[in-house]
Amino acid sequence: MTINRAVRIIAGFFILLSLILAHLQGQADLGRVSWLWFTVFVGLNLLQSGFTNACLMDRILARFGLKKTCETATQR
Repeated sequence: MTINRAVRIIAGFFILLSLILAHLQGQADLGRVSWLWFTVFVGLNLLQSGFTNACLMDRILARFGLKKTCETATQR
């Protein structure tokens, strides 16, 4: 596992944990449709991309010409 994948897993977990805790405290109502479900979607995608190394945003950015790694990082 790489640092990049571990960061995705941890970030996704923290996003989902914060939403669950806010819901349990009554600060966020996940029982109705709201923009919080977009945050759930982002958190779940981060979490799954850390485990599977498949990320839709990576593919979209690659199509726009962005490189996966920086050239100086690969020269080390």
